[in-house]
Amino acid sequence: MALAISKGVKRPIFLILTTVFLCLPAAAELQLDVDLSDRTLVALDNGNEVARYAVAVGTKQYPTPRGSFRIRKVVWNPPWKPPDSPWAKGKDPKPPGHPDNPMKRVKIFFSEPDYYIHGTDEDDSLGRAESHGCLRMNTSDATQLAQLVMERGGKPMPEPWYRRIFHRRTTTVIYLKAPVAIKIHG
Repeated sequence: MALAISKGVKRPIFLILTTVFLCLPAAAELQLDVDLSDRTLVALDNGNEVARYAVAVGTKQYPTPRGSFRIRKVVWNPPWKPPDSPWAKGKDPKPPGHPDNPMKRVKIFFSEPDYYIHGTDEDDSLGRAESHGCLRMNTSDATQLAQLVMERGGKPMPEPWYRRIFHRRTTTVIYLKAPVAIKIHG
């Protein structure tokens, strides 16, 4: 359906909209690069390194998948349900915020349903192949990365929102407006 606007009005509207569009700051593109051999995760902002983290990667028996993926979902205060896998036999589920919950504060999905980035209390595992396929990070680093992913994925939240999330200990799922690319290699 065409809009009936006189020719004399179309040009000023076009100029105003173009000026507004050009004055908006360009959104920087965030990309995550994971080197399995170096066991590092690097956050790149338009190709420039903004953060570098040590990660634990999957073992030979439970390897971390290689390839290019898109992060579309971040889960805050996730519960943990033991997977149907021999290594989890006899383990009990853990609710959000439980000190023994191996997911800690956040899960950043890169290949659903089984592969994500999450925190760990086992900092001695960082830089080693000790996970069951996920990427483990120091808990505060995982939280910082999740905030960056949400910000650049079009779902920024103010600092008080995060404080409320951690005090409530309820699960909150955030779907990103703009997926964040992650490349896993090495």
